[in-house]
Amino acid sequence: MSSKRFKKLPMNTREQNSETIDKLLPILKKNCTTKFDEAIDLSFQINNKQKKSEINLRTVLNMPGGTGKKVKVAVVCEDGKSQAAKDGGADIVGSDDLIEKIKGGYLDFEKLICTPSMMTKLSKLGKVLGPKGLMPNPKLGTVTDDVKKAVKDSKSGQVEIRNDKDGNIGVSIGKKSFSDENLIKNFNAVTETLEKEKSNFSIKGDLIKSSFITSSMGVSYKLKLNKNI
Repeated sequence: MSSKRFKKLPMNTREQNSETIDKLLPILKKNCTTKFDEAIDLSFQINNKQKKSEINLRTVLNMPGGTGKKVKVAVVCEDGKSQAAKDGGADIVGSDDLIEKIKGGYLDFEKLICTPSMMTKLSKLGKVLGPKGLMPNPKLGTVTDDVKKAVKDSKSGQVEIRNDKDGNIGVSIGKKSFSDENLIKNFNAVTETLEKEKSNFSIKGDLIKSSFITSSMGVSYKLKLNKNI
């Protein structure tokens, strides 16, 4: 059953014509009628069904306008790199001891970074970390010797973009409290990343079939992309 608050929001917005993000942001913010700082979220449906193979897109980008989120970062590294990880702002740092804790079910973090030399030991925990999306990956910058930079990137606005098995991509570009300028900067960073990723696949037609924008507790609108993706 819809709440009184939700019933006051515009109806059938998904049936309206698509609009550019600069036109939709003021409307979305007006619809943010909850007491908390709602997120502004993008949703894409990709052209996932190709003749040769399905598309599995997974990458990271640094949001130029930040994310407004606090990310708890753990680092598995040699003792000699522990201080660098702490200097970068890591919340949890360990070596074999941390691997043993994770093996025992400890998963009180949202991002896990690992040095290449420790990855051999950590990779044995794929069944624990994989389903949670926590397994470090060189392509995502989470398997690296430069742990200080990796932690700083994770803390300062780095987000992951990946599609699920049904071809959906969901990503937040910030909060209602963000300026329109920063939200648009983040939106442009997302579309530029998707444009680059498109070149990695043999796609007939567009990568993105449809795109929508909404707030955490609001209604969604069709979003017109500013690039041919």
